[in-house]
Amino acid sequence: MDRQDNPAKNSPKEIFGWAIFDFGNHAFFAVVLSVLVGQYLTGLAQQSVGENGAVITIAGYELVTAKSLFSYSVGLSVFLQIFFLPVLGAIADYTHLKKTFLGFFCLVGSVSCASLFFIKDEHFLAGAFLFIFSNLSAGASTVFLNSYLSDITTEDRRDKVSSWGFAAGYIGSFTTLVCSLLFLSYSEKFGISTGMAARICLLFSGVWWGGFSLLGYQFLKRRLPSRSAPVEQHYIVAGFSELKETLKELFALKHTLHFLVAYLLYNDGIQTVITMSGLFFAQELFAARGLETDRTVLFIAFIIAQIVAFIGALSFERIAHFTNTKSAILLSLAIWSAIVIYAYAFLTTITEAYFLSAAVGFVMGGSQALSRSLFSQMIPEGRESAFFGIYAISDRGTSWIGPFIFGLVAQLTDSYRPAILALIVFFIVGSIILSTVNVAKAIHEAGNLTPDEAAPA
Repeated sequence: MDRQDNPAKNSPKEIFGWAIFDFGNHAFFAVVLSVLVGQYLTGLAQQSVGENGAVITIAGYELVTAKSLFSYSVGLSVFLQIFFLPVLGAIADYTHLKKTFLGFFCLVGSVSCASLFFIKDEHFLAGAFLFIFSNLSAGASTVFLNSYLSDITTEDRRDKVSSWGFAAGYIGSFTTLVCSLLFLSYSEKFGISTGMAARICLLFSGVWWGGFSLLGYQFLKRRLPSRSAPVEQHYIVAGFSELKETLKELFALKHTLHFLVAYLLYNDGIQTVITMSGLFFAQELFAARGLETDRTVLFIAFIIAQIVAFIGALSFERIAHFTNTKSAILLSLAIWSAIVIYAYAFLTTITEAYFLSAAVGFVMGGSQALSRSLFSQMIPEGRESAFFGIYAISDRGTSWIGPFIFGLVAQLTDSYRPAILALIVFFIVGSIILSTVNVAKAIHEAGNLTPDEAAPA
């Protein structure tokens, strides 16, 4: 069978199933990654070793402290992905296993997430391990979810479908955040402690992720690979060979490479801000002042972000439609730079935290959805999973340089404010590199049509 035997693109039912994955996995990215797990694990560690006490010590050197435990866990989970996500993506391009990989990693990630329910007291290191496994799986599943975008849509609908996928995700995250907030707020009336309520919310998020992934799995269709692995090679060996060829091809696609470098930088900053914002608010608005963290404030902040993110994702798609995708992304990066400056210099009240959350929400959906769509147009047909395996080094929840820098600056300065400001480097350098990308040439070099060329006459 050849590629012409694959299912037709732009099927509403399949696009719906693809978007359901975003609807489901945002429970992990919003409730667990952005709000609960960082503050929860950091709180357990601080109860055991002090506010910034040593968690892991080697040869008398404090390798990991309570304040850096979560950010280092995020960084490590993503660093591990570098060694196998591109290979898995390459294997998926040689086989019909893309859908299988997507379902498998959603299952593993959701089970690991739900297992955080059992973490309490001094078992924070076990919790960090489960989180690393869950975040690693979330990154892996996102590779295959993103690579499906080229399979299910034509170029002229790519921005719209990608933006609606993120919009569906924000509906999912809004729903789970509201449910979790209500449960946390009223748990004591049912005789449930705050700690137990937080653990139940972690369990709920894992079940939500797994359940809706199973639903979306029913709608997605398998695609035949555009080529087969050499008969004399095992799939794993062929995967490494394909990765080598993918890297060679990437370096030959100069403008695609420039975009990817820019993306890996600026999105590392975006993901770090999103991931660390809950911890930043908890520590700077409460812990630094000797107050107990009010989880309600964190949930309201992220609920605001999800509501505005839905609007922002669709608004930036319209901005891209009337200008172009690159210009819309550059505008979002200018706003991201303003956000970290405000967080460093001006954030002092809960009201300001809500305002900042709205600003984050407005730009996070647009910048990510448009970046995913643009990159999908710049890569050769039949190589989507391999290229998105490299792209995933800095996708949703999978930044790695940013969290290490954030954690290191926080550890050295004993403050999260200079740590958040340090992330502006990612936005500035990423914007400079992105401005040099010739989008039309990148698309044509990959053998694809621009959206205008692909649109019906």
